[in-house]
Amino acid sequence: MSQKFTLIVEQGEDGYLIADVIELPGCHTQAKTYDQLMERAKEAISLYLEVKGAPEVAAKFLSLQQVEIEAA
Repeated sequence: MSQKFTLIVEQGEDGYLIADVIELPGCHTQAKTYDQLMERAKEAISLYLEVKGAPEVAAKFLSLQQVEIEAA
């Protein structure tokens, strides 16, 4: 059975891409390329589920927003 997970992908100061899995607290990985990041994210998710199992409370991702404000 396949499951879907939501990733937030950011680029760190060092240029590495970082993926955080919304539904699995503490589950994240990094890589130099996007393709490598997706491969590592799948591996991290599999390992997380193998060790900790599925979380009892399933988070439902709704949206991602950016907000712009004037700096003081």
